[in-house]
Amino acid sequence: MQSLPSSRHELRAWHRGRPCTAGVLAIALTRRGAHVTGIDADRHMLEAAQARAAREAATLRLALGQADTLPFPDASFDRVVAIAVLCFVPQAQQAVSEMARVLRPDGRLLIGEVGRWNLWAARRRLQAWFGHPVWAAAHFRAATDLRRLVQDQGLTVSDTRGATYYPPWGIAASVFSGVDP
Repeated sequence: MQSLPSSRHELRAWHRGRPCTAGVLAIALTRRGAHVTGIDADRHMLEAAQARAAREAATLRLALGQADTLPFPDASFDRVVAIAVLCFVPQAQQAVSEMARVLRPDGRLLIGEVGRWNLWAARRRLQAWFGHPVWAAAHFRAATDLRRLVQDQGLTVSDTRGATYYPPWGIAASVFSGVDP
């Protein structure tokens, strides 16, 4: 399997033109030679990912499941990728424990989350305040909290990076891209 982009610049270039919707990252990883198994607690997200995979002739193995009780044997995966997962899991420590359990001893865990102090998190908290049910349940963590969750499971954190993505146009991109971690 080819590696994921390693720098902000590479990731921005790699992600350009790929909207953030169900199945996009999974399909992109299959294009790089990965055999992808995905889970989601939301049946609609799984259906959307499966439909996208069918349109793009990609093979994904998808299952309905919870991050804190993964339906896989120990040491099943070389890589575990969890993007915007922990902010929606009530028991984040249990979810990371499960990720560590299904990861092979020489495997890698990649976690991507909206940071606690990020402007996107502030926007989501405002939406929650106005009653949006999805964001009312979200819990945004600082990078130090995420690092601790991973280390508490006996995993070594080899790298921590911050990135915020804005559309390449507009005032938000020009004003905040240099200050929003």
